[in-house]
Amino acid sequence: MTVTVASDEEFLVIARPHAGVSLQQPVLRTDVAGMPLEWIDYREAARLHHQGQVAYTCGSPIFRLQGGTNALTGQRTVLEVHSIVATVGQSGNPGHLRKDYVPPLNNETLFRRDAHLCLYCGGRFGQRDLSRDHVRPFSQGGRDTWSNVVTACRRCNNFKAWRTPEQARMQLIAVPFTPTYAEYIFLKGRRVLADQMEYLLAHFPRSSPLHGRIAHLMA
Repeated sequence: MTVTVASDEEFLVIARPHAGVSLQQPVLRTDVAGMPLEWIDYREAARLHHQGQVAYTCGSPIFRLQGGTNALTGQRTVLEVHSIVATVGQSGNPGHLRKDYVPPLNNETLFRRDAHLCLYCGGRFGQRDLSRDHVRPFSQGGRDTWSNVVTACRRCNNFKAWRTPEQARMQLIAVPFTPTYAEYIFLKGRRVLADQMEYLLAHFPRSSPLHGRIAHLMA
């Protein structure tokens, strides 16, 4: 059974209730080699299909799009949008094109990298109760880079203040690291389906701390 959840000028968008899919569910776009590129919405996925830019699809169908009725056959155009679509053309993956690529740093992805844990006390907090701490403070030559920042609760950050962890006699429970592009795509995802997560995990370095953190969250 299907139900109508939205419509626009080109398609009637139909979701499968048993899949529990929201209309805001993003689709993972990759290049033809399978390297993750970005998150797109169902409209962009439909456009790529229509323009013949989709080489193949992976994962499960998450949207069923219905177009107009063919005047000759009387059949309605139907497009199944899968959770992962591979596209032809030039790769837009900067992590693949540039070996020195560093993803942009922001608090949302930083907190997700650290699984919303304070890396000093080990407590898990909501986003509004977390902050970005510079392991080596600016006053001591520290920089605002992935390898020098960790998630900290406000209490621990205030206690540490302008000191290094050693000076404050605090111990980090994990070492900060710079995400690869595939890891960054995962960290940016707001609604990552199980098959999308499995696909992205396969592109993480084997030594990535995210393997353990994701496994712990799913346990």
